[in-house]
Amino acid sequence: MTFVLGFMDYLNRHAGKGGMKLEDGKIIDLFFERSEQAITELSKKYGAACRRVAVNILRNELDAEECVNDAYLGAWNAIPPNRPDPLLTYLCQIVRNLSITRYHANTAVKRNSFYDAALDELEECLPSAVTVETEVDARELSALLDRFLETLDRENRVLFVRRYWYSDPVSEIGAAFHMSANSVSARLSRIRRKLKGFLKKEGYAV
Repeated sequence: MTFVLGFMDYLNRHAGKGGMKLEDGKIIDLFFERSEQAITELSKKYGAACRRVAVNILRNELDAEECVNDAYLGAWNAIPPNRPDPLLTYLCQIVRNLSITRYHANTAVKRNSFYDAALDELEECLPSAVTVETEVDARELSALLDRFLETLDRENRVLFVRRYWYSDPVSEIGAAFHMSANSVSARLSRIRRKLKGFLKKEGYAV
């Protein structure tokens, strides 16, 4: 699932602060030149955002750091031939996929309160034959979710993505929007009801 519509501003606010940073195009040029400076510049510009994604899923700094480093290696192996645009979204997707894989390897029995809580909330309104982690109809469902996000205003879209793509705790979302945790939960509940109705109209049994 992409879940990135209207969300680049949030990503960039967490993409690392301080110091001069290269434009994405110049970083990608370094990858094409096979310059190791590409990894240095990538980490400098987007390391903080990547670590946030990994930590929110894994709740373990060491595991998160390993996933971020593996994502840099993945980017190194994929660029070239790929020339991703936007670079941050591409990189965060790699980090998220690696973090989810590590999460499942680490927590076959023990559940992660933040990540699993977000999944449980979302799975309540997904088709009964499809869970967040299954591959059945994954592309079609992803496209529908993106269409659903287009129906939301910007604030609700960001709330949804922060909670269900980045697994941000409700308390942190509330602090960012100057809302109480209860208000955030109530808003998310309304969005999930809208999503459930949207999917029903599209022919999914939920």
